Amino acid sequence: MKNKFLLLALGCALARGAMAQTKLTLQLDKAEKTVSPLLYGLMTEEINYSYEGGLYAQLLGNPAMLDMANTGQGRGQGRGGFGMQRPAHWVLTDSTAGRLSIERTNGINAATPNSLSIRLEADGVGVKNDGFWGIPIRPLNTYKGSVWLRAEEAGADAQVCLRSVDGKTVYASADLKGIGMNWKKFEYTFTTSKDVTPTKDAEWVLMPSKKGHYWMSRSTLFPPTFNNREKGLRADLMQMMKDMNPKFLRFPGGNYLEGNMFKERFDWKKMIGDTDERPGHACPWGYTSTDGMGLLEFLEWAEDVGAEPLVGLFAGYVLRGDYVVGPYLEPFIQDALDEIEYVMGGTDTKWGALRAKHGHPEPFPLHYVEIGNEDWFDRSGSYPKRYRQMYNAIKAKYPQLNIIATIGGHTSMGQSMNVDGVKVDIVDEHYYRNAIDMYRNAFQYDSYDRSKEPLVFCGEWATREGEPTPNMNAALGDAAWMACMERNSDIVIASCYAPLFVNVNPGGMQWTSDLIGYDALNSYGSPSYYAQVMFANNVGTKIVPIEATNVAQFSFEEPVRGPRGRQQEGVQPEMRTVTLNQVYYSATKDASKVYLKLANVRDTEQQVDVNLGNSVKIAKKARKIEMKGAGPEDTNSITNPRHIVPVTSKAKVGNLFSIKLAPYSIVVLVMDYK
Repeated sequence: MKNKFLLLALGCALARGAMAQTKLTLQLDKAEKTVSPLLYGLMTEEINYSYEGGLYAQLLGNPAMLDMANTGQGRGQGRGGFGMQRPAHWVLTDSTAGRLSIERTNGINAATPNSLSIRLEADGVGVKNDGFWGIPIRPLNTYKGSVWLRAEEAGADAQVCLRSVDGKTVYASADLKGIGMNWKKFEYTFTTSKDVTPTKDAEWVLMPSKKGHYWMSRSTLFPPTFNNREKGLRADLMQMMKDMNPKFLRFPGGNYLEGNMFKERFDWKKMIGDTDERPGHACPWGYTSTDGMGLLEFLEWAEDVGAEPLVGLFAGYVLRGDYVVGPYLEPFIQDALDEIEYVMGGTDTKWGALRAKHGHPEPFPLHYVEIGNEDWFDRSGSYPKRYRQMYNAIKAKYPQLNIIATIGGHTSMGQSMNVDGVKVDIVDEHYYRNAIDMYRNAFQYDSYDRSKEPLVFCGEWATREGEPTPNMNAALGDAAWMACMERNSDIVIASCYAPLFVNVNPGGMQWTSDLIGYDALNSYGSPSYYAQVMFANNVGTKIVPIEATNVAQFSFEEPVRGPRGRQQEGVQPEMRTVTLNQVYYSATKDASKVYLKLANVRDTEQQVDVNLGNSVKIAKKARKIEMKGAGPEDTNSITNPRHIVPVTSKAKVGNLFSIKLAPYSIVVLVMDYK
């Protein structure tokens, strides 16, 4: 965003700061409500090349020959088309000495009918793959790869290597011996040298020993993965998530759960077992998923970052509007029951035994499942019927599970549909707002009717300012919203930011303002990411009520919108004055510490006077974690990844103290007490 404030972009006048000295009284002796242990978690779906070209560590683009380069816009789009079908990501090392095409019969198995036909008309020619905007090369990295090959005539060998794009430097290589006339899977390992300079300007090359006609399928390449899992996940991204201290992982989405059509839903039974036998499918965001990230990989992901799974169950509705109910929904209900059994069933169950066969004998912890995703988009009104049908079936077999609905909750969602006949215990609410709207709604749950309303799972939320990742203004909006959820975490039982990932290369982003950015080689956290780290790693077990007086505020002018929220073209708008807080806050405590969180969202320093009462004795020194930006648009990037990060220091505190908040800053104070 080019303007200093989003308000300018909306044609609004700049704010006029109202001077005040905020006073906060923390009522430690009235901290009775419990902070939800699942308050901070993760949400994920396949968007922005989050898995393919992102978290799923497989480095080669289009490994199963599903995408054609001449269909759609961008990279790897489409599964078919007309005319010359050049496979995406695959080219000859010498385009004048051969031809590539896709063959759709005689594949390696029923799930993989496609293969790459490689006709080489000269010796010394091969086929190469550019990965996902490059292939990462690091010193002393051991890569594990595999490729299925056959030839028209037996007797040839081949070499695979990683080399520079200009072909002058070979970083690592391996020999494949004896390509026959029948399909054979070749597996190999090679390691880069210690003096390699890190780069992503590399390519994978297969070079047969002589000219001829060859076929290739399912070619994969993995660098070292997190926890050294076979065909696992990208280590740097996993570590960043682990540093967020997440308590749950909501998967598989998001739109990725439903798909545009029934055949493109998250069909989990096709996404378990041998990755060579997973057919892949089109994801809703315009590219193909190989399904290497299947159900077990999601579950192990949660396990590896210290979270528990929160599973979204397909509920008979797809994004283009088709749905099923009644007897037509029954097969999908059975799929959902089988999926739950795969996750948490013992080895004495059919699907639990299959999970054990796949390498994980122990059941995964499962306490929450969600029926569908964003079903307020289902204009047919079928969700209440589908929800009741699935709810009753799940509760009959798994009465201990907590079931989340996607409609029928808090009126702020503007939902017109309700689930009648079944008590909605938890509702999933989604909020995508700019920073100003986050401030407007920063006390949304304080007035929530706890006697009537269901519990809340804030399953997707974000302050959408900045791209490809949020800027400091967005982080401030996030802090105000997280403070709201934390103050009300007796009813807001869980929350997760979305989207989680974005590949920052041109063509890699379908949704702006994403928490973590990366390319093939590097990754970074946005200011919003670090705000999440600050909040989730410093939270107590009890909510501390806060009496706030004289809170610093700011005011600005904005147009009065029409009944549909639109300004009439050519008409001078009526203006109104809006006043919002400049300082936002929350507090929790555990048996020995108080955690006070503060955000100053404007360009003037603010003093906050804090009174912790006399019920406990507060130590004189506290740990202070502060993150601040030079301005609202200040941000991190792939080339400047740590421009804005939290800094830890000591602060003078006590039962009565004052703290000065820098402009555009978020502060967490961790105070010991007796």
